[in-house]
Amino acid sequence: MRSRSSPRKATSPPMQNALLGTAAAPKQDRRTLPTRGGAGGDSNNFYSLIRPATTFALLVGAGWIAWLSLHSPPSAEPMLRSGAAVEAKPKVLAMPPAAAVPDATSPDDAGPDSAGEEVVEASVDVAAAPVSAEQSGDDPFAKEYDNCIVGAGLSGSVIAENYARHFGQTSLIIEKRNHIGGNCYDYIDEETGIRVNLFGAHLFHTRHERVWEYVQRFSEWVPYEHKVIGLVNGKHVPIPVTIDTVNTLFDLDIQTSEQMDEWLKKEQVPLTDDEGKPRAAANSEEVAVSRVGQRLYDLIFKPYTFKQWAKYPAELGPEVLARIPFRNNHDGRYFSDPHQALPKNGYTNIFEKMLESDKITVLTNTDYFEIKDKLKCKRLYYTGPIDTYFADLGWPKLEYRSLAFERVVQKDTPGHFQIAPVVNHPQATDTEGKEVDYTRIVEYKHLLNQTSDSTIYFIERSKDGGEPYYPVPNQENKDLYKRYQEMAQKEEGVTFVGRLANYKYFNMDDAILNALELFDADTKDIAKTE
Repeated sequence: MRSRSSPRKATSPPMQNALLGTAAAPKQDRRTLPTRGGAGGDSNNFYSLIRPATTFALLVGAGWIAWLSLHSPPSAEPMLRSGAAVEAKPKVLAMPPAAAVPDATSPDDAGPDSAGEEVVEASVDVAAAPVSAEQSGDDPFAKEYDNCIVGAGLSGSVIAENYARHFGQTSLIIEKRNHIGGNCYDYIDEETGIRVNLFGAHLFHTRHERVWEYVQRFSEWVPYEHKVIGLVNGKHVPIPVTIDTVNTLFDLDIQTSEQMDEWLKKEQVPLTDDEGKPRAAANSEEVAVSRVGQRLYDLIFKPYTFKQWAKYPAELGPEVLARIPFRNNHDGRYFSDPHQALPKNGYTNIFEKMLESDKITVLTNTDYFEIKDKLKCKRLYYTGPIDTYFADLGWPKLEYRSLAFERVVQKDTPGHFQIAPVVNHPQATDTEGKEVDYTRIVEYKHLLNQTSDSTIYFIERSKDGGEPYYPVPNQENKDLYKRYQEMAQKEEGVTFVGRLANYKYFNMDDAILNALELFDADTKDIAKTE
């Protein structure tokens, strides 16, 4: 079934052409996408190296299932089909969606009006629908499975693939969304022909040889070293901080690493106790000023942290900014891992190949908690939020920050909208004093050297409520998670795996490695059939 969302107008924050380094096009289509999380992925915004925990979640509430079935962007190809109908495709069965709910997007979500801009009204086609359980004639609950897995993101898919390949074991994956791939899900935007990620840019990087060898099984990879630009005081500078960042912001002429070290030493704020002895940082503000100094902290890290968390660094644990990347050279790469690349045919294609075994069945549009009593499983792997699993305890929920993505299509633009794939906007206001409520803008046309007569970019905003993306690392949440963790350890026959189940941030490669090592531990006494 294909359906359309109702055409609607939306607005976006004012874009200052001088600040973005590009001329505004006369026609733009802007829509705010719903915030949704998944079970795995690496969005790689400014905090991808320093946030200690995150999301990529399951959706909450049956009504959202229907919303997704009506509003999901188009897929690059009809991926969600029965394995019997399409060769080398995963067997995916869609359960009947719940009753539809109204469009959750509101003018308030979209941002202030942009005067003088013509907004193109457009609707979004639904992705090719998976075969329903009724259409396929299969009853997924009629047989027993070796493994039941909650979540079709990285963690769940890696585990299912390994059980099928090494042991010939069956797995039933229960996915609340209407697609596989978790937050890694990508698709070809029909309006522009550009491949985009639905849940923020995903840039694969790893130092783990095992992970790099594993992902080669499912895709051809195109080398890509990611560089992020930040717009600070109206100037484009490298993020993380490098010699070039410092020279541009402070009108300096530092040339060598030794000179950079000397400058940093003068800027850094020493942390001492009452006796004048060095001490550890007590919060993220102290981490930042002790590493990069007060000026860089005030320009970049303090305002960006508040936009991201709605808390200042002094209110957050030291681990939030403990992994601040900064370099004493000219290396503007965002990551330093030896393996950095993008999948040639996108991330969704990787999941299709991972789940193509006839030993694996995937149920989409399915809430595990609504069908768990129907399941016949020898073991269960749970990749969703740990507090949701134990909701019947009545304990407080773990605190998260969420994201909103505003989609903007700029017509008649054979070039680009901005100078880099990702431009961070750490400051609260621009050079004219106007509010900048978004954290970054991602233009996917830059990635994989894509071409189109138009361009598409997504404006990202952090917010409270919505799907869980970033766990809030204060002491209250840490203590609460320990209580949930103690309950999880007592749960027989259930393994909690992945970001949400562990209230911990994983990059994509970390999620894969975690799943592989967990699989090793769970199967060390089983003879492989591969």
